[in-house]
Amino acid sequence: MRLTALVSGTVQDVGYRQYVQRRARDLKLHGYAENLTDGRVEVVAEGEGDDVIRLLHWLGRGPPHARVTEVQTQYAEATGLKDFHIY
Repeated sequence: MRLTALVSGTVQDVGYRQYVQRRARDLKLHGYAENLTDGRVEVVAEGEGDDVIRLLHWLGRGPPHARVTEVQTQYAEATGLKDFHIY
């Protein structure tokens, strides 16, 4: 399963991407988290369906200084990404 999530709120300059990377690696997911120029963070994660859903739960919480206001999601078939990167 592949999840693409656009996360809105206070999610840049608060350690959000590093937080997502730790959670994703703990769940053995592959993909990336990237700051967008409009202030959102894009997260793409591939792996087992249950683990992707667990990550989605964490995306809505974020680290202590983050304030997530919305998570837009889209699902697709996995494409074979490797590791979990931050851009």
